[in-house]
Amino acid sequence: MEDLSVGFIGGGAMAEAITAGITGQQVVKPENVYISDHKQTRCEELQKRYGVQAMVGAGSFASDVDVLILAIKPQVAQPAMDEVKSLIRPGTIIVSIVAGLTLAVLEQNFPGQPVVRVMPNTPLSVGAGMSAYACGSRASKGDGEVVQQIFASAGEAVEVKESALDAVTGLSGSGPAYGFLMIDALSDGGVAAGLKRGVAIKLAAQTLLGAAKMVLETGSHPDVLRDQVTSPAGTTIAGVRVMEQQGVRGALIDAVIAATEKSKELGK
Repeated sequence: MEDLSVGFIGGGAMAEAITAGITGQQVVKPENVYISDHKQTRCEELQKRYGVQAMVGAGSFASDVDVLILAIKPQVAQPAMDEVKSLIRPGTIIVSIVAGLTLAVLEQNFPGQPVVRVMPNTPLSVGAGMSAYACGSRASKGDGEVVQQIFASAGEAVEVKESALDAVTGLSGSGPAYGFLMIDALSDGGVAAGLKRGVAIKLAAQTLLGAAKMVLETGSHPDVLRDQVTSPAGTTIAGVRVMEQQGVRGALIDAVIAATEKSKELGK
């Protein structure tokens, strides 16, 4: 991985988050990262911030990189692929984080190339992303491991089948919004109970962060951890009882299902 070269088509927030991860964790050397963006000012900003090579147009680097990441909006994906498909050298891993762009379409546009489709989420930008990736028919185990290391540099990354990516979108792709909503609601509760807004938001956000970290680091089921903080006839069970009465659990389940169905609809 030390001499790996990575190119980005698109220099937006996700491309920057991945760049921050791979350069900050020394997965890829800054001088081996190439970014193409349509705005010269954005290229200069990325170059100054991360020490990478950024430019308008990918023609100068598309044939030289080991991994090419498509980090663009769906409506410009086809023109972008048309621009670089004839330049790619054999063996270059094509990675797409473009919503709705299937492995079949990628393999059709890049015949002979290994392709991998990734669904990241926005906490990637603070090194706490959750990404899921699906490998195409020509991608080897080694190709998948390269992609895993790139995205795990800014959080966590797991391999799934492509058919699971809509569910991934509904859960972790859209999930940060559910978390923000819960933090906002909990902080409203704190304000209603007498706390200052800034303190309430910090208490709510750090509490959810801590709960998530306990699940990930202990490997315990969330129910087990909840029982540990739920004393008989105590404050926690009083609050949990209200949440169950108000259907919070059901609402979250339905939110994931609704977002998954919407993802399937948009992918048609």
